Amino acid sequence: MALVLAFGMVLLVSVSLSGVAARTVLSTALLFLVAGALIGDGGLGLVDVSPSDPLVVVLADIALFTVLFTDGQRANVRALRDGWQLSGRALGIAMPITMVLIAIPAHFLAGLDWPTALLVGAILSPTDPVFAAAIVGRSDIPLRLRRLLNVESGLNDGLALPFVLIFLATAQHKDSGIGSIAWELVLGLMFGIALPALVVLAWRTRILTIEPRLQALGPLAIAVALYGACHLTHANPYLAAFAAGSTLATLDKVAAEQYEPFGELLSEITKFAALLVFGALITPERLGHLGVGAWVVAVLAIVLVRPAAMMLSLMRTPLTTAERATAAWFGPKGFASVVYGLLVLQSEIPSSEDVFDLVAVTIALSIVLHSSTDVPVAKALRVEPPDNLPTGAPDPKLGASDVDHAPEARHDRP
Repeated sequence: MALVLAFGMVLLVSVSLSGVAARTVLSTALLFLVAGALIGDGGLGLVDVSPSDPLVVVLADIALFTVLFTDGQRANVRALRDGWQLSGRALGIAMPITMVLIAIPAHFLAGLDWPTALLVGAILSPTDPVFAAAIVGRSDIPLRLRRLLNVESGLNDGLALPFVLIFLATAQHKDSGIGSIAWELVLGLMFGIALPALVVLAWRTRILTIEPRLQALGPLAIAVALYGACHLTHANPYLAAFAAGSTLATLDKVAAEQYEPFGELLSEITKFAALLVFGALITPERLGHLGVGAWVVAVLAIVLVRPAAMMLSLMRTPLTTAERATAAWFGPKGFASVVYGLLVLQSEIPSSEDVFDLVAVTIALSIVLHSSTDVPVAKALRVEPPDNLPTGAPDPKLGASDVDHAPEARHDRP
């Protein structure tokens, strides 16, 4: 119950400060990460959470799936087709380069053998723009930039998983099982397209109709069923989630629009819960366990490797210099890396603790840097953050007879 109480209190504080966070470098994601560190074993010791705790794995997995399903609905087939030149470069050029350029210092500076170093590169190659909401979630940011970051992050989580499994098997001196991994990838894509497509076709019949107030639950039901199906069949759930969101947005725009507000809130809730639990894993012992070389690897992965790989992949594209620099910087490490790091920890390879500690520190550092720089970068792109947000105080311009209607009046105010 201490964890539930902490989550409720931090959620209340973060919601109350969300208006300030939208205009400044204050980050709600960072609030949950810091709060988790404070209540964990490394802080006040109010909650006892270990990396092997099923709660950690399930929360990170659900958060990633939920975010990808919601993000997929921003990328219908037309959006994917129109932006494929840019996102294809990010996935086909920048992502492999990132894996290799992280593996090199992981081997020479952190002292990991080559299979384990490549494993670290694969774990830290996916991106998660949920920590850069002021960029991806803003309709006034250039559309091609938003599409690039959204599609890249939506697909690279699922595409990184086969490399993680292959390098993990190699580090364990086992057969990589490339055939089964490829089948899981294909199966996830098939489920992600077929399930929502069949449901949408069923909704078009005269028999099946949805009551207006329950329309947002239709896509949610698809997501829940898809999540269960993927885990029962070992299909790639992350590729399936993004594909399902994109398929739904393509075939049933109304359903996607009805789900969007609810889906955004659901993604935020699962993200914050996972961040709180992940923060509780960050302890002084875990931080102090890492050597100087591992800290250098974490810094290089964020401030050098990702920017260099992305800038190289986006050369000679229509993006402006500012847009290329923004896309290069915003490669935050998120829930995919958490999930894959936990896979390594549970595998019990000789250096599993070192790998997880390195991954955890890189993710924490990424959250601090990326979630606190999205607003300044948005301003640099000449996009002003929202201002004149409503407060809890009555509007002095309203008369006494209008007090009961103050919420509507404040909502409509520019």
